[in-house]
Amino acid sequence: MANLQIYKNYYLPILLIVSVLIFIFNLDVIYVNIMEARNFITAREMITHKNWLLTTMNNLPRYEKPPLPTWLTAISGWLFGFKSRFAMRLPAALSTILLLIFFYKLLPKFKISLKQSFFSSLILASSFYIIFSGRNGQWDIFTHAFMMVSIYYLWKFFSSENAFYKNAILAAIFFGFSFMSKGPVSLYALLLPFLIAYGIVYKYKNFKKKWLPLFVFLVISAIISAWWFVYVRLADPDTFLEITSREAGRWGSYNVRPFYYYWSFFTQSGIWTIPSFVALLYPYLKNRVSNKKAYLFSFLWTVLSVILLSIIPEKKSRYLLPVLIPMAFNTGFYVEYLCRKFAEIPLKEKLIVYFNHGLIAIIGIAFPIAAYFVLDLEGFWFYFIATSILLVAIGFAKLLYLKRNEYSKVFYLTIAFICVVMAVGFPLTNALLDNPKFKNIAELQTFAEKRNIKVYEFGVETPELIWEFGAPIPQIHGKKSFPTEEKFGVITNENDQKFLNRIKDKYKILETERYDLNYVNPKKSGYKNRLIRTFYLLKRIN
Repeated sequence: MANLQIYKNYYLPILLIVSVLIFIFNLDVIYVNIMEARNFITAREMITHKNWLLTTMNNLPRYEKPPLPTWLTAISGWLFGFKSRFAMRLPAALSTILLLIFFYKLLPKFKISLKQSFFSSLILASSFYIIFSGRNGQWDIFTHAFMMVSIYYLWKFFSSENAFYKNAILAAIFFGFSFMSKGPVSLYALLLPFLIAYGIVYKYKNFKKKWLPLFVFLVISAIISAWWFVYVRLADPDTFLEITSREAGRWGSYNVRPFYYYWSFFTQSGIWTIPSFVALLYPYLKNRVSNKKAYLFSFLWTVLSVILLSIIPEKKSRYLLPVLIPMAFNTGFYVEYLCRKFAEIPLKEKLIVYFNHGLIAIIGIAFPIAAYFVLDLEGFWFYFIATSILLVAIGFAKLLYLKRNEYSKVFYLTIAFICVVMAVGFPLTNALLDNPKFKNIAELQTFAEKRNIKVYEFGVETPELIWEFGAPIPQIHGKKSFPTEEKFGVITNENDQKFLNRIKDKYKILETERYDLNYVNPKKSGYKNRLIRTFYLLKRIN
């Protein structure tokens, strides 16, 4: 019994170590994508232009998203430097760790073991879209992390007979933080299905004592959630209404997909796709789990979240992020069952487990051969050798413990597999980035400062370009006149004939330069023509 308690004491520290390996290591490896660029530009302009409340991107109003994650990212950039991708992504990674901590703290409240809570938390930490969002400077992970903290205190509020005001106030604060991260997204996709599932399974009881604390919760939540929107509405009403109207219209006309679009939602868990699917087979698993009531709750929380998201006409794969949270809870019941009964279950039930983990083992064993022939390993030999040794060892160990029917070790080796990929092997992704014509537009800012010229952009605004340039780039639109300076620079799409016709006989081209912000090779599918620009240094013809 004493040994069991010792193991329990290590669960949270181990979860934190795994989280650091997955979300903090190599955080600066991947180049900045378009979504990150928009957010990072806004964060940079908070510091450089003091636009903390009336947020901007490229010196133009950007009120589409509430500012809390941008504030946190701006502070990180100010502390560690805006040129550091690690600094810009660190707040998102830390918010993911916050999510995992409170997820782990919440699950035992449903009368499941700490070990099963540990299993579910590790599943969540190693799920594909959680990893992607937690290592990416997008704001989705913030809203769901803060809402998970709010849910934790709401559960305590609903289920306990004391500390009503404390739990209500803490829940309200983090509810407000969630709303200040991305509006009502997490309220709708994570909290609402939680509340419905809780009402169905556990019922709302003894509310006579809780009405006033609940009212306090609603008031504080509303104040924290709404104050920024009210401020912007009063300070810049025309722009705010225009942006609000445009955003609202997109819900019914932009990326519209059929109701069944999310039917394969469980695949977003990545390495846990098959276990997640099996765990959703309620008739199969309900009599095999250790706590039927908690399993029903996790099942309903997951399914209701998917249904609510499916009702919204606009659909994107990344909108499924909140579903992974209850789904990890749900999948933990299947993993706990396998750890407890794997040696005893019939062969036909084991076959899907053999397939799932056997496939992962084969991938690990085959990695050195595949990577050697696919990747350009010059400069990456250390990462290749270290990753190969570790993944091959994990692969063979998984096969060994599958044969011995020791599923808990197979499970932990799966977590180790992900940790090795992220903490050791992730730099190998740069071995795929081999554009021989890559030229960063950051060099142009240095050129412009030396020549004392201003740079403009003709055409469609490109966030990645503005981010790499390091400062706002004023736009020249087709119907507006050109700049009044005698000499200035313009960046345009490559071979933009419309631009060349505009400057013909009016401006002399003094210098030209081609910039290619694509990190991938032009022959590969990820290559984007919109990231190619031509720079012209122009002088007015008198």
